[in-house]
Amino acid sequence: MGKNIEPHYDNLIIGFGKGGKTLAAWLAKKGQQVALVEMSNKMYGGSCINVACIPTKTLIKKAEEKVPYQKAYGLKNDLTSFLRELNYEKIEELPAAAVITGKASFVSPNEVLVKIGESKEEKRITADRIFINTGSKPFVPPIPGIDTVKNVYTSISLLEQSRLPEKLVIIGGGFIGLEFADMYAKFGAEVTVLDSAEEFLPKEDKDVAEEVFKVLTGRKINIVTAATVQKIENTDHDKVRVEYKKETGETVFLEASALLVATGRKPMTEGLNLEAAGIKTDKKGYIEVDASLKTNVPNIWAMGDINGGPQFTYISLDDFRIIRDQLSEAKYTSVEQRKLVASSVFITPPLAHIGLREREALEKGYEIKVAKLPAASVVRARIDGDTSGLLKTVVDTKTNKILGCTLFCTGANEMINTIQVAINCGLDYKEVRDTIYTHPSMAEAFNDLYAQI
Repeated sequence: MGKNIEPHYDNLIIGFGKGGKTLAAWLAKKGQQVALVEMSNKMYGGSCINVACIPTKTLIKKAEEKVPYQKAYGLKNDLTSFLRELNYEKIEELPAAAVITGKASFVSPNEVLVKIGESKEEKRITADRIFINTGSKPFVPPIPGIDTVKNVYTSISLLEQSRLPEKLVIIGGGFIGLEFADMYAKFGAEVTVLDSAEEFLPKEDKDVAEEVFKVLTGRKINIVTAATVQKIENTDHDKVRVEYKKETGETVFLEASALLVATGRKPMTEGLNLEAAGIKTDKKGYIEVDASLKTNVPNIWAMGDINGGPQFTYISLDDFRIIRDQLSEAKYTSVEQRKLVASSVFITPPLAHIGLREREALEKGYEIKVAKLPAASVVRARIDGDTSGLLKTVVDTKTNKILGCTLFCTGANEMINTIQVAINCGLDYKEVRDTIYTHPSMAEAFNDLYAQI
């Protein structure tokens, strides 16, 4: 049973995401009274733990290990349940913190109305400072039939299905769509990806995109680019029929057991009644903030996905650091001080990137040297039994600084952190080239990659 709800707190945090929960613990340990409001007891710990990073990466790992889908599904649920309870306890056990399960809506800039759980009992809470950390959720485009057809899912609802779909169609060829495509294909589903973009992974350099395409289609994933979905309907047996047009104008029909809509995300602001507090949002509905993550209302901040920044759990954590330093009068107080951040797509092998791609560096006028290395040339990749992919880096000819790096190889999600440190510390590429790495490891591929510069 939770603590008594007080009418006033020093700090009120709406949303149990990475930034919010970390801020709640930090404030409470300093002796400040904190209320952390989360609308669902299934979301303690935030989206990453419950419906995003952790469950998907668990399933991806189990698929790589050839664990049957239903067993992997159970293991995924066990882990998320454990982490959810752990996150709740870490906040609730702090004397100065209280977790309130309910839906919050603003009454004024310093007052929130919370409808408690299923009872819908209403509590009014005032606070000196308010932090919004409600996150984002899947965006569903207005395709005819999409709201009424059975067996149509988002990335959240598909994870709740205990049965593996025999045939899966995915609308969206972005990173979320590709992770799900690769994961379900490894579990044994027949997968088709309908990508509206004319080019596959258009932001990547062509050689990288072609390598990823080759690996995914080698798993019999059907990837269709320049596909425009026209309509969705059910067949007599509740299968999903998708009608789409190819680039040539030809109309094609696909039938599947399930349809995943992976077409981006939107802010979770419904019911917050931001207008009552005078909080401004942008055209897409994200809360507008300045470089210090403050809204236009002096005592209210927005952190994580909801402020329209990069949608990564580790960015939400870094938002916490920026707010922490403001409140403690330390030095890291603005997103303008944030250095380059890496990203990873957890297909197999992972695709990781930081900085400028070759095309981007040339467009910006840099004089560059480019080095590439096939993953098959790395001994550790052969030991791990995954030799697909490549490593690529871009170096500034004038300064010897690393401008960017793309790794599509086993271990890429870990390796990219080494390059992130090198770039953000302004190291000469030779430092990475001549570092003594453990053997046999994927990291020692940097010796050979940067030896080509």
